[in-house]
Amino acid sequence: MVRDLRIYGEAADCDVSHYRLDSGVEADAIVSQRFEGEWIAVEVQLSAMPDSIDAAAASLRRAVDSIDIARAGTPAALLVVTPTGYAYTRPDGVSVVPITLLGP
Repeated sequence: MVRDLRIYGEAADCDVSHYRLDSGVEADAIVSQRFEGEWIAVEVQLSAMPDSIDAAAASLRRAVDSIDIARAGTPAALLVVTPTGYAYTRPDGVSVVPITLLGP
């Protein structure tokens, strides 16, 4: 799915990179707009089961909390991308989106 994000990102003039700290905190992808500077953090989840999505959202929140927001700015969105299912926004503000809804 990260490959798909890279393809979609390229079509939208965005860079897609991986974020990982020595402590193990990571985000599967940071999608940043080249000229505007806006960015989103993405966690790819291979299961659409609620427990898996909860774990992915918690991991994503840990990663974003470790980023210097004063320097990088606030993320435009936090996404958990799943292979199937439907799109919705969780009470914690993390959006869950099936890969089939993403595109250039």
